[in-house]
Amino acid sequence: MYYFPQPPYFLIAAGLFIGLTCGLAFEATLKSQVKVMLKKPADQMLKGSGLQLPFLGICVGICVFLSAGLEIFLFDRWLCYAISLPMTIFIAALVWIQLESVLKQLKEGGSKAIDLDAFY
Repeated sequence: MYYFPQPPYFLIAAGLFIGLTCGLAFEATLKSQVKVMLKKPADQMLKGSGLQLPFLGICVGICVFLSAGLEIFLFDRWLCYAISLPMTIFIAALVWIQLESVLKQLKEGGSKAIDLDAFY
C-alpha cells in the first residue's frame, strides 16, 4: 500500500512567519536609516545600511513559502525549490533595484520627486 506524504503545512507557516518578521525588521531599519542614507552619495545609498540582512531574510522566507506551496500540489521537493529559488532571486533583484531608484529620486528632489498623484 502506498502512503501519500503529508503536505508541508509547517513550512508554509514558517516561511510566512520568517517573511513577515524580517519584513517588519526591514521596515524599522529603513525608517531609522533613511535620513543617514540621504546624506550619502547616490551610488552608495544602500551599501552598509543594514538593510541587506532583513531583505535576505524576507527572500528566504518567501522562497520557503513558495516551495512549500508548490509541494502541496504533489511536486517533488527539489523541483519546487528549483522553481521558487530563481523566481525569488529575480523578484528580489527587481525590488532592490526599485528601492535604489526611489531613494535616488528622494535624494534628488525630495518627496516631490515622486509623483503620488499618478497613482490616484
